[in-house]
Amino acid sequence: MKIVSNEKLIKRNTRIGNITSLASVAVLGVGMYFSFKDVDGQYLPLTFSSLIVGFLLFQVGNFYMNRFGKSPRPDQKISAALKGMDDKYTLYHFTTNIPHLLVGPSGIYCLLPYNQPGTIAYNATKNRWKQTGGNFFLKTFGGDSLGRPDLDANYAISDITKYFEKKGVDLGTTVPDPILVFVNDKVTLNSEGYAGGAVTADKLKEYIRKRAKTAPLTPELLSTISEKLDSK
Repeated sequence: MKIVSNEKLIKRNTRIGNITSLASVAVLGVGMYFSFKDVDGQYLPLTFSSLIVGFLLFQVGNFYMNRFGKSPRPDQKISAALKGMDDKYTLYHFTTNIPHLLVGPSGIYCLLPYNQPGTIAYNATKNRWKQTGGNFFLKTFGGDSLGRPDLDANYAISDITKYFEKKGVDLGTTVPDPILVFVNDKVTLNSEGYAGGAVTADKLKEYIRKRAKTAPLTPELLSTISEKLDSK
């Protein structure tokens, strides 16, 4: 399998995460300093401003650190999960308008990684994913909640379809397949009732290989996509 990564973007975002995380600690420290020093409310506006700015920087820092600053990163976990795939497959990290794209004989896949631990289950009645367990503090303040994976999948299809149109690639009747990939080693997944693809990282390769038997990509379309994406 060929892997194409935007290393420049990865390094830049790692640096942003490091800088904003350190800045948040510094700003919060200033706020705490003046809160202890303040006896008559003189520094109250400065204290609150520092706490607000520090918290916002903390959230931004966590966003980038969760995706780019912690090793192994989500893209590295996906690459490891797909190790050993046929050399006709190409995995693109941060080179298109979706973070992770896999293209090969079995189809076009929008890979959406989730690194949350605990039990993650799909509620077909409410059409929602729910996380239980895991660290309460990290879920509340860690800046990386589960969100709406079902909506993320829909957005990914729309985004990559528009990207291919812009590149002059006619997908015809081929529809990109979004896959929710739960990459945390401490996750338990229950996807019963979910119509789309949802797997743990260790099952990703098996899922894609099974798809090769049901929705193969034509050699012509595969060649066209490779030419357009690799010509950047």
